[in-house]
Amino acid sequence: MSHAAEQAPIVVSARLDATAQEFFDTLRRRHFPADRLVVGAHLTLFHAIPGDALGEVLADLRDCVPSGPVTAPVRPPRSLGRGVAYDLDAPALVELHRRLRERWAPLLTRQDAQPLRPHVTVQNKVTPEQARRTLELLAAQERPAAAVSDGVEVWRYVGGPWEPVTTVEFG
Repeated sequence: MSHAAEQAPIVVSARLDATAQEFFDTLRRRHFPADRLVVGAHLTLFHAIPGDALGEVLADLRDCVPSGPVTAPVRPPRSLGRGVAYDLDAPALVELHRRLRERWAPLLTRQDAQPLRPHVTVQNKVTPEQARRTLELLAAQERPAAAVSDGVEVWRYVGGPWEPVTTVEFG
């Protein structure tokens, strides 16, 4: 890995089960602006941790992850104003995020320092009218009852698609 890649910001996301991942990926491919679609659907825990903190990030993740898989009911879609997301009722992920926020406080951006509201964005950066139409469409469709997360994925943000670093399993 090049020095520049080693310094690239770290992204941490919750890994979702294959059924939920495919559901969200399908909607994201269908509704996200194609010219902005560089990563699949994801539940981001942290957006931009300094790249040189990778060792600390991995050690803290291994120390703090839940003891087993987390089942998170999928709520109806909600408006983001210029997009649509599905909230997930995931208290265990909220608690994981809180514990990591305490440990990583000096490293966090304003966005990452906020309490987690677990969600998967399937549309963003469209007109409010287009987002309203998508919300109406998705609200009338079935959704998975729940998503299951059994680990966190660690990525490098290198200006487009995320480069995978590793996965830390729960348990």
